[in-house]
Amino acid sequence: MGRIGPMEIALLIGLALLLFGAGRIADVGKGIGEGIRNFKKGLKDDDDEDPAKQLPAKTDAKEEDTQKPV
Repeated sequence: MGRIGPMEIALLIGLALLLFGAGRIADVGKGIGEGIRNFKKGLKDDDDEDPAKQLPAKTDAKEEDTQKPV
């Protein structure tokens, strides 16, 4: 198979514009950009949190069985 050149890329972009329209392509690009931004924000927020806050606190008190036998 040959390489994809600038003419083939232009043809694919033109075909996409004809099929979907400029507005739909802009909406898809916006959605992809927001998704990437939220993903990066999620990764950054994960790193910023204190690991000690994520673990549940251990209690010394023995938990009693709250279920009564029938």
